[in-house]
Amino acid sequence: MKSLPIALLGAFALAACSHPTPEAPAAAKPAPAASVAKTASEPAKAKAQPAFTPPSEADIPAGPLGEEIRRGMAIFTDTPAHAREFVGNGLSCSNCHLDAGRLANSAPLWGAWGVYPQYRKKDGHVNSFGERLQGCFRYSMNGKAPPLDSEVIVALQSYAWWMAKGAPTGVTLAGAGYPKQGFKPPQPPDYARGAAVYAKDCALCHGADGQGQQVAGRNVFPPLWGAQSFNWGAGMHQLDNAAAFIKANMPLSRGGTLSDQDAWDVAMYMDAHERPQDPRYTGDVAATRAKYHDTPLSLYGTTVNGHLLGSEPSK
Repeated sequence: MKSLPIALLGAFALAACSHPTPEAPAAAKPAPAASVAKTASEPAKAKAQPAFTPPSEADIPAGPLGEEIRRGMAIFTDTPAHAREFVGNGLSCSNCHLDAGRLANSAPLWGAWGVYPQYRKKDGHVNSFGERLQGCFRYSMNGKAPPLDSEVIVALQSYAWWMAKGAPTGVTLAGAGYPKQGFKPPQPPDYARGAAVYAKDCALCHGADGQGQQVAGRNVFPPLWGAQSFNWGAGMHQLDNAAAFIKANMPLSRGGTLSDQDAWDVAMYMDAHERPQDPRYTGDVAATRAKYHDTPLSLYGTTVNGHLLGSEPSK
């Protein structure tokens, strides 16, 4: 097999069996898929991480501060309804940060608050927590960043601050982020196997077409690709992030039941579909890949089923 071991992107039921293995374009060729496993399998030194239990909703205080915290929780759990002007798709923060941002191993708010400010290579400078929230709107929700002094950012920061009340700062808490340390696929991830996992374990909720399910115009199960999903700049487009989130949390209420291989394979299947353009797009896919996606963990700028991912993003 050449380049990334992805069967070609086509109709859901036929994609895995009717086409040859794709190659990345010469100008944007990623490292071989074997290096995906290598990149993801180089864990940092193991450190003891302190445990933390966030407060319950019943502990939100009364008065103006409590009102602001509840406003932040409402924005977090139904972002299109409460921050519509900043959202470009139908996603809410809680679609990826489960249980209203409380659930361990799904990038909970209480695990993020205490590690900011921090330098982020993605932005090339030290980010405040407010700037980190702005990035979520720009990438995951394919929208625009609310001003740092806006009611939306202030409310979300208030909710995160309350969620992390009593947690130590400046350290990584157990259950923060996604559990990626030492997490690697036994074999390089494969699109065809991922299609089978998706049909068996994901399509019931997210649809065979990956467009999720809505009730009364609100996403109950979010779209995983296409115009209403996260864009090519979102962290979930990277295979290691998607695989770790899937392994820990999916299928919903049955997290940890997929094998490591299944989680990586279905992450590849999901992330090999087209989605909205990276807002940092330079006008050239190869140049954008070289500047922002130069890793085998990103499929942006690779060719699947004769289509250069990122060249005709979903509108």
